[in-house]
Amino acid sequence: MPVNRRNALRGGALAAASTVLLARPAFAAGAGPVGGAASGVPAATAPIVAAYRQLQTGINRPSPERTEALANLSRVAKAYHSSLSVAGGGAPLWTDLPLGPGSDYTTSMYARLRAIAVDWGTPGGALAGDPAVLERIKAALELIYTSQYNENVGEIGNWYTYEIGIPYYLLHTLSVVADQLTADQLARYLKPVKRFVGDPNRRANNAAVVETGANRADKALISIVSGALLGDAAWIKTGLDALTDVAGGGAASVVAKLDRAAGDGFHVDGSFLQHDTIPYPGHYGIVLLTALAGAIHVTQGTEYALPQPLKDKIYALVADSFAPFVYAGALMEPVRGRMLSRQGETGHDIGHQLTVATLVLARTASGKTKTDLNALAAKWIKEGAYAPFLRIPDPERFAPGPDLVATPGIEFAQDMLASGARPARVTATHRNFGQQDRLVHVTEDWSASLGVSSTRISRYEAINGQNLKGYHVGDGVLYTFLPNAKGHYTDAYWPTVDPLLLPGTTENDGPPDPAFGGVPVGPNPHTGGVRWDARSGAYALDFKSWDGSLVAKKSWFFTPAGILCLGAGITSTSGHAVRTTIENRNLGEGGGGALLADGRRVATDPGKASALRKPRWVHLEDVGGYVVLDGASVTALREDRTGAWRDIDTGANTKGTTTPNTRRYQKLILEHGVQPTGATYAYAVLPGASMLGTLAASWAWRVRSNTATVQAVQTGDVLLANFFAAGSVDGVSASGPASVAVGRHQLAVSDPTQTQESVTVTVHGKPVAVPLKGTFGATRVVRW
Repeated sequence: MPVNRRNALRGGALAAASTVLLARPAFAAGAGPVGGAASGVPAATAPIVAAYRQLQTGINRPSPERTEALANLSRVAKAYHSSLSVAGGGAPLWTDLPLGPGSDYTTSMYARLRAIAVDWGTPGGALAGDPAVLERIKAALELIYTSQYNENVGEIGNWYTYEIGIPYYLLHTLSVVADQLTADQLARYLKPVKRFVGDPNRRANNAAVVETGANRADKALISIVSGALLGDAAWIKTGLDALTDVAGGGAASVVAKLDRAAGDGFHVDGSFLQHDTIPYPGHYGIVLLTALAGAIHVTQGTEYALPQPLKDKIYALVADSFAPFVYAGALMEPVRGRMLSRQGETGHDIGHQLTVATLVLARTASGKTKTDLNALAAKWIKEGAYAPFLRIPDPERFAPGPDLVATPGIEFAQDMLASGARPARVTATHRNFGQQDRLVHVTEDWSASLGVSSTRISRYEAINGQNLKGYHVGDGVLYTFLPNAKGHYTDAYWPTVDPLLLPGTTENDGPPDPAFGGVPVGPNPHTGGVRWDARSGAYALDFKSWDGSLVAKKSWFFTPAGILCLGAGITSTSGHAVRTTIENRNLGEGGGGALLADGRRVATDPGKASALRKPRWVHLEDVGGYVVLDGASVTALREDRTGAWRDIDTGANTKGTTTPNTRRYQKLILEHGVQPTGATYAYAVLPGASMLGTLAASWAWRVRSNTATVQAVQTGDVLLANFFAAGSVDGVSASGPASVAVGRHQLAVSDPTQTQESVTVTVHGKPVAVPLKGTFGATRVVRW
């Protein structure tokens, strides 16, 4: 059932405004005169400032949705304004945000001031145009500058606060009130920005650090807007040049496509990584895209406009790197890194930010590019029924900038929809992103992705007090996305799910790593797969647990009907039981749904486990079917689990609430016992399948091999096989590790280890040498 955003996280999941406004800012939107007679902004650069103000306060396009969103912004702004004190004399501006050195509270002060200023500058806002409010904004700017953020303060805590977080909120505020400030005032408040972001190419607190990816793009946009506020043409140009890293010869260009595994930025196969080893299209990539869209928008039509070839590269990023990972308007979990744990940034939140960035890009594009960008935005808005893009009743709850102020994204979206833009169609897609160890499988009805790791890509990211229970998110988690459960992962999933039993994983029933934290890469290089066509492919993981006590060869074979999952060589030396999780589904608050095994109803009393003895198939109402292919028994458990967002995120600027959330889960588990040697499993997941569809599928799957050397299945006329070493199956052999798909006169091969120069695949006696050096996990297709 569609729900609004308030109900989506009912039961205490609404974050306090003083914390959620601290996430990395993005756009808002709004227009107003800048650079007039009373303004300190030079006329030559006033258009840039006016355009940036538009990204804060909107375009004043009337609609009921805008009215509602603005009313909610006004509610937040009025609350902050009424509790604001500008008495000075060492008294805090807000009683819950003490003054003093350090980064814990300063960002909050600027975030609250930004909300007041944006409402003041937005036509129709409760505080709009009020001269008394303006004077208090000016007084607050002076007080925070004097006591908290000036050119003489030292960086204490997170560098990001001083060099990106605060500058963004400050620029949002200054752009709105710029025509009411003198040139001297603007110069004064921008002195610390000049100190910390004067050179966007490098880290201010360590000049040896060259900025990359989203951080570089953010600093570039900050430089462009700051320079425009001051009329500093050199600073503007420095910001523009930073986008393509003119100073560094292009080595850190934010639009360069890297042709290698790992490394910050975009890659030739569409991957995007930040922090070198974290797949991040679902956060930092969108932050980067947001900054690029802002840079295009504010400079459009000025002497500083980005060249068309550069803009074309930016436009192309949306479809290549981001769109594949969007389902129902939300970003998929495997590309969100530690942001999984942020109460103020669910997959739907960051999906809305992507939609706004795409809308802003489309406004500066033309022809087919404009049509295609609008089509994607229209699709995400249409499909995002769980958290409707056009209805944002709780602006203080959702972290990304557009959702804070609400009106810009809504206005841009309605402008686009009124133009008659048609939503893009869902098309079947099977795509491997070998340079970030990620896969996405899209059908017309459901989608899936995997959370894996390797010696190239981290098992998890747990830093800054975030993702505190993400122990196994890189151990082979199978994520499935269903049309009737669009809020599955948004609905308090991460604070309530059993983190030791994530779907698709094989784990010891023991305590997690006592040294858990950081960004550790996996122990083995063998992670990756082969693409046969838009509807099928194979993926493999040579798994080893964090302590090395458990190993397993794991494969997933993706088809239009579902995913066939194989495990072999499951061996443990620990004293703990070993389990493979078929399913651990969030049924919602007090959720239900019949569970059947071979047509018989299974008891689902919460907390009471049921032992299903060698079921052929299992069906979970409104979720899908599961086929057990090797005669194994299954443990079924429906249970209520309670957790708070603070349990998984205690970050200074992102921490969740302590309010408990309770969600009901359905677990289906395979038990391998204590210290198994060479154990196996074989089951299929059929997302969205009916009971009859599950029954029919139970006889359709053909496992051809399931050993620690070769795992293979036959699907139609195609053999899909993962070789963990040299081996053979059904007349097909490989000289070494490889993922292989064999059809009539065509052979597809990839090297999941990304270490081999070539692999020889022999098909019915005919050897084919396939060069794989430098392919970084990409599929090579040859005739045989």
